[in-house]
Amino acid sequence: MKKSLFSAVAAAIVLGAAAAPALAQNIAIVNGQAVPKARMDALAEQMSRAGRPVTPDQEGQLREEVIMREIFMQEAQKRGLEATPDFKAQMEFARQSLLVRELLVSYQKSNPVTDAEIEAEYAKVKAAQAGSGKEYKAQHILVETEDQAKAIIASLKKGGKFEDIAKKSSKDPGSGANGGDLGWADPSGYVKEFGDAMVKLKKGQTTDVPVKTQFGYHIIRLNDERAQEFPPLEQVKPQIGQQLVQQKMSAFQQELRAKAKVE
Repeated sequence: MKKSLFSAVAAAIVLGAAAAPALAQNIAIVNGQAVPKARMDALAEQMSRAGRPVTPDQEGQLREEVIMREIFMQEAQKRGLEATPDFKAQMEFARQSLLVRELLVSYQKSNPVTDAEIEAEYAKVKAAQAGSGKEYKAQHILVETEDQAKAIIASLKKGGKFEDIAKKSSKDPGSGANGGDLGWADPSGYVKEFGDAMVKLKKGQTTDVPVKTQFGYHIIRLNDERAQEFPPLEQVKPQIGQQLVQQKMSAFQQELRAKAKVE
């Protein structure tokens, strides 16, 4: 009896040791069907590509998701859904979509956008836009009625200080607290009536009549103007890079279409 018991225990240990590597490759056995860990890894990779990397505390949820997929899949197979025309059509469409995606990803990897290409595109765009526009540095005072605006204009002509009146009377809380200062801006950034009136002023000049917009009545002073500054390379590098990626992908697609024999 002792020998037999020892043999049984030894056999169990040997079998357990042999099964350990196999169990390590699976996350579960569902209705006798092994669910490989590779499925969980593949799903985690997909989520990571989508910008949702799996954290350690989410691994249990991910495992349950993979197990539920296996349960659903087994049930669908049991009901013969794999053999339906609709399923086969969807599978073919999914296969095509995945192949196309892999092709485009492969092309992008083998034809990356280089820093030299980004710098060249930046220089081209910068040269094309050189001197194309101006920025204006202005102040304004915003009030509700035309009479209020006219009274402020009269006060300014008598020597009133623009900054003090703006802080006291402007109903624009953002600029009013700063003496009406609007900083540097492109005229297109303002409503049309405001922008049109501002660009007609000379440096140091204030509007003689109130400027009416949807917000109320404005008194505008132009303090300075300059050629529009082009953003530094580092600021727009990601956008230029993405634009060049799209251009390369478009050219690749057009090249394949042109080579294809379509009857």
